[in-house]
Amino acid sequence: MSNRGRIVSWSLGLSVLLVAVVVASAALGPVRIDPVTVSKAMANLAGAGTYDVPATHQTIVADVRLPRILLAATVGFALAAAGTVMQGFFRNPLADPSIIGVSSGAAVGAVAAIAFPALVPIGSIHLPAFVGAIATAFLVYAIATEGGRTPVATLLLAGVAVQAFLGAVISYMLVHSGESLREAVVWMMGHLHRSNWADVGFALPVTLVGVLVLGAYTREMNVLLLGEEDAQHLGVNVERTKLLLLAIASIVTAAGVAVAGIIGFVGLVVPHMMRLIVGPDHRILLPTSALAGASFLVVADTVARVGAFGIPIVPVGIVTAFVGAPFFLYLLTSREVHAL
Repeated sequence: MSNRGRIVSWSLGLSVLLVAVVVASAALGPVRIDPVTVSKAMANLAGAGTYDVPATHQTIVADVRLPRILLAATVGFALAAAGTVMQGFFRNPLADPSIIGVSSGAAVGAVAAIAFPALVPIGSIHLPAFVGAIATAFLVYAIATEGGRTPVATLLLAGVAVQAFLGAVISYMLVHSGESLREAVVWMMGHLHRSNWADVGFALPVTLVGVLVLGAYTREMNVLLLGEEDAQHLGVNVERTKLLLLAIASIVTAAGVAVAGIIGFVGLVVPHMMRLIVGPDHRILLPTSALAGASFLVVADTVARVGAFGIPIVPVGIVTAFVGAPFFLYLLTSREVHAL
């Protein structure tokens, strides 16, 4: 099968899987709704039909479950796509979307908005979290850049140092957050339990546009795997491409983290798993990782929503950690984790 055929077949298959997972997730909850009714309710919402659906079921699907499910799919899509780019960028399977401090920057903005609302007088925490994430990414890039060049190793070390500093800032704010402590901690665990259509409207456009831009640079990502010197000889403007990839991946990550908090392992495990299945070619790896990440987070959030580990409702970040950490340890012990 040609490479184009593989891309189409894998993307189509994973898209069908995502639709099936969304419908199944929307059917589950305290009120069970059969998948056919869910499909009809979704069609009514999309204006694709006027099916006879009980009003209660239509409301549950359209206003309660579907916003959360679509937000989970959007965030999973964003984190897995950004993780794919970061692993290729650093040529390291241990890289994830937060490696240069994007998640820590978002946490600073979000915790500041939660703990000190008078200092951050904005009704939603999304914007402070988004701005904090982007500002941190560009701060790390500025620190690591010297003479027009940004060595990857220096960028990584700068990210580690900035993350450590921001961790101290977050800890200080948590200590002085008073009654807001629980809300801030839950946000940092990663959650989707208050999702609404406004959250989807915030994250979805940024994610789709960002991933489409990244998709236009998959050839350059493949060439960069050969090393910066070889990429330069093959006609790639290395520094400009690195800046663009880092900026777009950070923006996509920021969009996801801003609406859902810090959700680990999606951007780490999913791209690595898909690389083992489809290979390292980013032309197929990027779309398949993004689609697989969307399905993975929808499933994880369904587990979090309907009850897991003996607790009625848990933050989805806990579920992804319970699943992702053992799976990654399995890959590590089976020697499936290797340098790119």
